[in-house]
Amino acid sequence: MSLLELADISAGYGSFQALFNVSLSVEEGETLAIIGANGAGKSTLLKTIAGLLRTAAEKVRFDGRPIGDLPAFERVSLGIALVPEGRWIFPSLSVHENLLVGAHSRRTGAWTTDKVYELFPLLGRIRDHQASSLSGGEQQTLAIGRGLMSNPRLLLLDEVSLGLAPIVVAELYRAIPAIAASGTTVLVVEQDIGQALKVADRVACLLEGSVALQGLAGEITREQISRAYFGM
Repeated sequence: MSLLELADISAGYGSFQALFNVSLSVEEGETLAIIGANGAGKSTLLKTIAGLLRTAAEKVRFDGRPIGDLPAFERVSLGIALVPEGRWIFPSLSVHENLLVGAHSRRTGAWTTDKVYELFPLLGRIRDHQASSLSGGEQQTLAIGRGLMSNPRLLLLDEVSLGLAPIVVAELYRAIPAIAASGTTVLVVEQDIGQALKVADRVACLLEGSVALQGLAGEITREQISRAYFGM
């Protein structure tokens, strides 16, 4: 049994449909990268998993339990955490206070503020800084740390590299194997194919709301990815 199972997910916003019969699974302990161009439906997929968009209960199963109709806060309690595109940190709070907010679900586990500071020493150095003063890279680091503070079984990362310098992106991606090694399953949405392939066990490519390609990261060729990414 997979940790997460999606069955024929169709979702959108009002009259606009962004996903068309998407079926995917995520195994416990693995890192799955969802790649695709702008508008492919990647963020919509994460919102559906996280509960910001709801569907029929049986369409989304987590650890065997149908959760497609559950609200987002209940999914956090079950162990699903979303680090959204745009970061959405609390600007008036300090770095440390933002991390404490991430622990509101009171799930027990390995992730504490000390553990997050160990993973991201940068955050430890700026723990008392107000979040509104942080750079884009610092904000993204904080957003990931805050997500970990809920002690998720499944961490959803939406567009980690968006708007960040390559050196910052590389630093963030270096943390993902450590997160996975701690026992947290990771699903990362990304446009930067190179970074995604470095950390992923499996890759799925979305094209215009449908799965165009999926397989083991080490077995899919660049040519196959290009064809799926651009619909060639």
